[in-house]
Amino acid sequence: MNRNRSLQLYIKEHLSLYVFVGIIFIIGVVFGAVMVNALSLEQKQEMMRYLSNFFSSVEQGDFTDVRQSFEQSFALHIKWILIIWILGMSVIGLPLILILDFLKGVLVGFSVGYLVGQLSWKGLLFALVSVAPQNIVIIPALIVCSVTAMAFSIHMVKHRFMMRKGSFYEPFMRYSATILLSGALLAGVAMFEAYVSPVMMKWVTPMLMTMSP
Repeated sequence: MNRNRSLQLYIKEHLSLYVFVGIIFIIGVVFGAVMVNALSLEQKQEMMRYLSNFFSSVEQGDFTDVRQSFEQSFALHIKWILIIWILGMSVIGLPLILILDFLKGVLVGFSVGYLVGQLSWKGLLFALVSVAPQNIVIIPALIVCSVTAMAFSIHMVKHRFMMRKGSFYEPFMRYSATILLSGALLAGVAMFEAYVSPVMMKWVTPMLMTMSP
């Protein structure tokens, strides 16, 4: 019963932040997809050459160093949430958190938009096995971290500049625990990207190389 009340209180207090961060992320996705149309012909050709080389590498099974792949993927994810954690402890970091969420949306939107734009349904298929699975976990984790960071930053402003009473210890521990839990989830995502994603990409790559869009 107490857990239900705590959850209801949490949703009531943070719903507006989740909606706001979600909108910022979606705007980033749309902006990233639109950016694909702004590429010049030379840029599209260069990216297509890079993509063709990537497909060849996947088909030949060049991604065999799963440990290195895991370490690189995990390092990227953990740096992202650590930056959010640090920004949440500074008042001026709040708008920067929103910029990070927007940029994440741009990256996702551009990646999927380019694949679909250049390879049609086969690009969508490749996006479903190379981009979508891990982002099902990554995006919610980043949004939760962002909202928690923003809430903690607002809490600091209220108590430091408005002279309200209260301890920073408990909110800080909850904030840090959220970041740690997200880090554990992203470690699982990194393992998926290292062990499972290359296999899934290898399944669909022959289709992309032998069929025209």
